[in-house]
Amino acid sequence: MLDTLTVTRYTVFGLFALSGLVACGSWLVRTRRISPFTSFGRSLRAITDPIVRPVERRLVRMGGNPVNAGWWLVVIVAAGGVVFISLMGWAVDAFPAAASQAAGGPADMFRLIVQIAYKVVFYAIIVRVVASWLGYFQYTKWLRPVYAITDWIVLPMRRIIPPIGMIDLSPFAALIALMFLRWLLLKPLGG
Repeated sequence: MLDTLTVTRYTVFGLFALSGLVACGSWLVRTRRISPFTSFGRSLRAITDPIVRPVERRLVRMGGNPVNAGWWLVVIVAAGGVVFISLMGWAVDAFPAAASQAAGGPADMFRLIVQIAYKVVFYAIIVRVVASWLGYFQYTKWLRPVYAITDWIVLPMRRIIPPIGMIDLSPFAALIALMFLRWLLLKPLGG
């Protein structure tokens, strides 16, 4: 019997392959390698357009070429698939470990809470840094929670370590401070 993670990997790979076929079909019709006026071209366009059209609208709003919308769909499915598989792998490993620690008593429960809080803030800082490289900042709707989670540690570091030209080292200093804080909280518990 297949485990959950294997099924997830096969599903993501299937979606990736399907998005590749959709992108290829859309590209063939849009670049007129297959005539959009034949019955095959119309059928191919009828199948691919409902899937590609939302990506195309977003791409056009951002100033991109609508012909490339299918390939952007493949990139989005691949990146989303990697993130989804990573989250599923984490969940498959984390939930049994969390259940055993929760049953271990107050010290183990405190250790679990500190570890979870550490990981949430750590990954939020990573998302914050990568999003800033891509030009997304605190006023982007989906980044507001990330900034709310990380501002308490990044902003004091920014006051201590100012940016060097275009390079802001405060998130990296915040990661080091976060590691030290985790060590400090878990040291009395032997962790």
